[in-house]
Amino acid sequence: MTDLTPDQILRPDRLELGEGIRSTGSGIVLVDILAGRLLAAPDDPTAPLTELARLPVPLGAVAPVAGRPGTWIAAAGTGICLLAPDGTPSRPARPEDGAPLPMRMNDAAADPSGRFWAGSMAYDADEGAGSLYRVDHDGTVSRVLDGITVPNGPAFTADGTAMYLADSARGIVRRYPVDPETGELGAPEPFVTVDDGSPDGMTVDVEGAVWIAVWGTGTVRRHLPDGSLDRTLRLPARQPAGVCLREDVLHITTARVGLTAPGPYDGALFTARVGVPGTQAAAYRPAPEVS
Repeated sequence: MTDLTPDQILRPDRLELGEGIRSTGSGIVLVDILAGRLLAAPDDPTAPLTELARLPVPLGAVAPVAGRPGTWIAAAGTGICLLAPDGTPSRPARPEDGAPLPMRMNDAAADPSGRFWAGSMAYDADEGAGSLYRVDHDGTVSRVLDGITVPNGPAFTADGTAMYLADSARGIVRRYPVDPETGELGAPEPFVTVDDGSPDGMTVDVEGAVWIAVWGTGTVRRHLPDGSLDRTLRLPARQPAGVCLREDVLHITTARVGLTAPGPYDGALFTARVGVPGTQAAAYRPAPEVS
């Protein structure tokens, strides 16, 4: 087990619910979900985060849109929208409008084939109320999984043939076969079960191992492709929520939400050199007629 020390926490920011951290062609971006904020992390590790957009609804995660610099596809509010470079939302799809329970979008990511996948959950994390949606190249939004309580991820292998999806409230990460041509999912298999916390944000490195932020434990864990535990990083923050790799530096978001007495590093953004690189976050690739 490796401890991250306070001198590895240089930015002044403390986020309420920092998640959705991604390494893109323009650098590191992340969200403060409940505040609806899209943020960028400057290359200077001591500089404060920069706000790119602020929405009046929760913002779960974004992916860049191919061929449109500064434009993002976002899991926001009760569905999906595009965010222009000035932060203006457009083309909203709201599949969770009218649901029996108050719902919001949570984590999301693009796959290597250029589709966008986004999870939804009830505000109160009601059992089985969440779903996973897929946005195809033509902009069609389809519900592909339901009965999830708190979906986190998805994270994809480099070839796009497997997807890891956490149901955080149930303490399990499942691996789904993916058809890169169609986006269809195969039958899942259990990948990791967590008994001492909740698996949250994830990323896959170049060796095919999965880094998992484990909420409630103050740890990030690296699991090999067979699911076995390879390495644990321990943070001085209780609620790790998101991870990404930029080259071989792991960036970790944490959260203060729900803590009656947050510590000085709860909600901070951490970095740690881990010796194995990741890949750049995939972009959503719309068909030419919808771009």
